[in-house]
Amino acid sequence: MRITVTVDGVAYSDEVEPRTLLVHHLRERLGKTGTVVGCDTSNCGACTVHLDGRSVKSCAVLAVQANGREVTTVEGLARDGELHPVQRAFHENHALQCGFCTPGMIMQAIDLLEDNPDPDEDEVRHGLEGNLCRCTGYQNIVRAVRDAASRTTAAGGAA
Repeated sequence: MRITVTVDGVAYSDEVEPRTLLVHHLRERLGKTGTVVGCDTSNCGACTVHLDGRSVKSCAVLAVQANGREVTTVEGLARDGELHPVQRAFHENHALQCGFCTPGMIMQAIDLLEDNPDPDEDEVRHGLEGNLCRCTGYQNIVRAVRDAASRTTAAGGAA
């Protein structure tokens, strides 16, 4: 089946098998390896991307379901060489150890901040609960999300 999908601002048209998962299409056909395969069961959130501006676990979405839609991956967040505010906050707050969950956490955090620009600690933890980190105690992740929220609120914009 032929699909056309815009990924990180670039339109791609490809033949895909109807059973191909979006995460595999992104990685294997388009080279978007920042979107990682964690569990293939939608339990860990490592493969989180934005589909039409909302976070989805790309291992639970078929590539054909993205036909005619817009996908943003972690690779598509930086602008003009500048990290996205959430990426910068994760870096500056040491919100990673091995880094495997980081792309999905960042994508989910951006979605969370779109809905709630100034979350408290409990709201951040609740908003990220579908994304697992096996290395950290989440404290620095929560700190990074709250830091990004305070920066974007102070700048008068959304994350």
